[in-house]
Amino acid sequence: MRYKRVKEFLFLWIPIVLWLTFVLFPYVWMFLTSLKEPSELYTSPIQYLPKKPTFAGYKLLMETTKFPQFILNSLLVVGGTLLVTGTVSTAAAYCFSRFDFRGKGKLFGMFLVTQMFPSVLLVFSLFLIMRTLGLLNTRLALIVAHSTFALPFTTWLLTGFFNSIPKSLDEAATIDGATRWQTFWYVLAPLSAPGVVAALTYVFIYSWNEFIYALTFTSSIDMRTVPVGLNTFMGEYIIRWDLLTAGGVITAIPIVIFFMLVQRRLVQGLTAGAVKG
Repeated sequence: MRYKRVKEFLFLWIPIVLWLTFVLFPYVWMFLTSLKEPSELYTSPIQYLPKKPTFAGYKLLMETTKFPQFILNSLLVVGGTLLVTGTVSTAAAYCFSRFDFRGKGKLFGMFLVTQMFPSVLLVFSLFLIMRTLGLLNTRLALIVAHSTFALPFTTWLLTGFFNSIPKSLDEAATIDGATRWQTFWYVLAPLSAPGVVAALTYVFIYSWNEFIYALTFTSSIDMRTVPVGLNTFMGEYIIRWDLLTAGGVITAIPIVIFFMLVQRRLVQGLTAGAVKG
C-alpha cells in the first residue's frame, strides 16, 4: 500500500503540480506585475512580489486610455459573431445530418479543406470585399470576418453531434404530428445543446483573441478591439507594463465568467460521443 502511494505521488501528483505551475505561472506573474508601482517594474534583481500593492495601473488604464472602448468593441464583435455563427452553423449542421442532396459530400469536404489554411491567407481577399461593401473600420466587418473563418469548423463539429442523435426521434416526432421546425426546436435542439456550447466556446475564444483581422479592417482607435488595443501600449522605445498587465487581467475576466456559465454544458459537449450507444 505504501509503495502504491509513493508511486502515485511520483507519477501522478508531481506531474500535475508541475503542469499547473507551468500553466498558471504566467497569469499569476501578470497579476502580481499589475499590482506593482512603476518604480518596481524595472528593478534589478527582479522583485517578484509588490512591496505595496496598488491598483493605480487599473485606474490609469480605465481613466486615461481607450481601454473601456476596446472592451465594448470586443464584446459587441464577439456577441455578433456568436449569434451569426451559432444560428448559421446549427442550421447547416442540421441539414447536413438530416437531408441528402446533390454535392453534399463534396461541400462537406470543402468545409474541412478550409481549415487547412491559416486565417491570414484570407486577409487580402476579405479586405477587398470589405472595401467594396464599405464595411472597413466597422464592427460589422469583424463580425463577418470572424464568422467566415469560424463557420466551417463549427458546422463540421455540430454535424457530428446531430449525427449522434438517432433519426428514430425525428420519426417519432413526425408520427406525433410535429413539423420539421417543431422537431428541430423541441427535440433536436435540447439534445444538441452541449455540442452547440462546445462549438460556441471555440468561437468565443477565437473572436475574443483574434488580432490580424481586427488590425487590418479597423483604422480608428475607437474601433479597436482588446488585442489590438493592448498592442498600442507597446511602443518602439518603451513598454507600459503597468497598463499592459492590468489590461491583460481585465481581459481574462470575461473568459473566466463565460467558462463558469457554460462549464457543465461544455463538459457534456466535450465528452459526448466518447461512448457509443
